[in-house]
Amino acid sequence: MAEKTYPTTTQQQEIVPEWEKTRTEERYIAPPVDIYEENDALKVVADLPGVDKDSVAVHVYNNILTIEGKPTHKASGNPVYSEFELVNFFRQFELSDAVDSERISANLENGVLTLTLPKSEKAKPKQIAVNVS
Repeated sequence: MAEKTYPTTTQQQEIVPEWEKTRTEERYIAPPVDIYEENDALKVVADLPGVDKDSVAVHVYNNILTIEGKPTHKASGNPVYSEFELVNFFRQFELSDAVDSERISANLENGVLTLTLPKSEKAKPKQIAVNVS
């Protein structure tokens, strides 16, 4: 068992944490996602309202599929009064070897992102022929 050391009450001092500035002040939420399985692929459907083609990023690195989206206001000018805030989207999925990550495709239409994740050949079901002797 590893040793843990806790300060005694006489050793305790008021500790003021130094805030580490490693991330931006932007907020992120996980977009709602539906995943469907077809014979030769998986379909991932993510709702990204307010996100257009130029502000969405989909990439795979070390078998991690990442979806990022930054929504934009369609109205021009500065808001005088606002009751909601546009929040960036961020979601990650770990992919198995059953997905051929080289052939993933993406389509964005009306704020709905549809990803097609083709199955690798070894993951597809195979029909075994039965011989009659």
